Amino acid sequence: MNDELLPILEVLKYFRAIHIMAMLLLGFGFLMVFVKKYGRSALTATYLLVSITIPLYFIKEGLGIIGSASSQIDSLILAEFAAASLLIASGAVLGRLRMYQYILLGILFVPFYALNEWILLEGGFGLVAHGSFVDTGGSIVIHAFGALFGLAVAYAMTTKKEFSVPIEADDVSDRFSLLGSMILWVFWPSFCAALVAAADIPMTIVNVILALSGSTLATYFATVKLRGKISAADVANAALAGGVAIGSTCDKVSPPVAFLIGILAGILSTVGFAVIQSRFQALTKKIDTCGVFNLHGLPGIFGGLAAIIAVDGISKSNQIKGILITVVFALVAGLLAGKILSLTGRRKVPYADSEEFLMD
Repeated sequence: MNDELLPILEVLKYFRAIHIMAMLLLGFGFLMVFVKKYGRSALTATYLLVSITIPLYFIKEGLGIIGSASSQIDSLILAEFAAASLLIASGAVLGRLRMYQYILLGILFVPFYALNEWILLEGGFGLVAHGSFVDTGGSIVIHAFGALFGLAVAYAMTTKKEFSVPIEADDVSDRFSLLGSMILWVFWPSFCAALVAAADIPMTIVNVILALSGSTLATYFATVKLRGKISAADVANAALAGGVAIGSTCDKVSPPVAFLIGILAGILSTVGFAVIQSRFQALTKKIDTCGVFNLHGLPGIFGGLAAIIAVDGISKSNQIKGILITVVFALVAGLLAGKILSLTGRRKVPYADSEEFLMD
């Protein structure tokens, strides 16, 4: 590559990095304000989670341990990916942590995330051959890991009192949540295309938009079929499932396949919210506040498995091995983090700003 082109390519990566930052702060932030009395806390927690992840990831990069990126802007994008995964994890326990515990959650999360990323994408410990695991846009490394880690934290921390308190939404909180979903939808192509080869960016963008279109359409039909009427929560969340699922193969499949992956992911995610979530909570007596398993866990694992069928020449054994490593590692690490967090205090009232914020 011509050395004169490198600065230009770095600037173009910067544009995508800023799109991702908009996803993290605006998209995730407003998506999580659906709890009507927890809006100030959800947005503040989003600020804190992003602000702790990026410096920690750069410290890891500076030390040169468990991998390092080729440029500063690449390091920033990888740090943003880690922040996205942490925000996913935090969604499972949203409303049940004190504000300082979100920071502690980030401190506990980043090393585990970075280690899993190194094992799957850089051949760490020789468990998965370097370059053999297909996960360009992070269906497994980012989405499934964050969802399962958060689910395990929730399992370790949820109390009987928290389980008995209803999670309330209203018209205003649902509208803000839908706004957050739309922001994520708009910038998702930049998320998946952030580090792909320049020649593959156009195809990646088209595939991601088609996958999101597929999941949005599928969500509408599925929510009406399963609930009788449209659920705003289903639309705000499951409409994004195509972006989650296409991550693994976003630069490797044809547009029709991307659209199909999005449709199937939207159906799977809506079934998760409308059917699986209530049954899982009744069985375990645990709460996944944002339903991250339904939006990021199930579609993420589906996307990683879809690569086995959709990508020619893939190492099926290494793909399955990478997924299994992520599932086991995320659950074990999340349980450990949850146990540690539970020792640092408890909220008196879940899902309420008034415990920690000055109220007008």
